[in-house]
Amino acid sequence: MPAWVVWLVVAAVLGIAEVTTLTFALGLMAVGALVAAVTASAGLPLLVQVIVFGATSAAGLAAVRPIALRHVRQPPPLRSGTAALVGREALALTEVSRYSGRVRIGGEEWSARPYDPGVVIPEGAAVDVLAIEGVTALVHPREDPWPISP
Repeated sequence: MPAWVVWLVVAAVLGIAEVTTLTFALGLMAVGALVAAVTASAGLPLLVQVIVFGATSAAGLAAVRPIALRHVRQPPPLRSGTAALVGREALALTEVSRYSGRVRIGGEEWSARPYDPGVVIPEGAAVDVLAIEGVTALVHPREDPWPISP
C-alpha cells in the first residue's frame, strides 16, 4: 500500500476522532496527516513525511488551537429571555413598594418590587430594571444626572 494512502487513512481516523471528541487537537493533526500525504505523493522519503506531519501538527496546535478555543469559550453576544430585560428602562404603572407594584418594560406589564426594600417608587416614575427574580422585576428609580434647578 502506498504511503500517501496510509497518511489519508490516518487523517480520516484523526478527523473522525475529532468529530467525536471536539478537542480541536485531533483535527489539526488530521491536517498534518493530509500535508504528509501530499509529501508522500511527491515521492519524498518517510523521514521527511514524518517531519512534515510533526511540524504541521505542532504549528497548528500552537497557532490555531488557542484562537479556536478562545472563540468557543466566548459568551453568546446576544442576551435573550429575562436577561435581555436587565438594564432596560421601565415605567412604574402603580406605586412600587416592597409588597406590590407594576411596571411596563418594553410594552409588557410586569410585577415589580424595589431593589432596595426601603424605597417606595411613585406611579409614573421612570425606573431601571436591575434584576429579574421569577416573574418579578427588581427596579430602582432613575436619577436625573443633570437636575434642573428652579
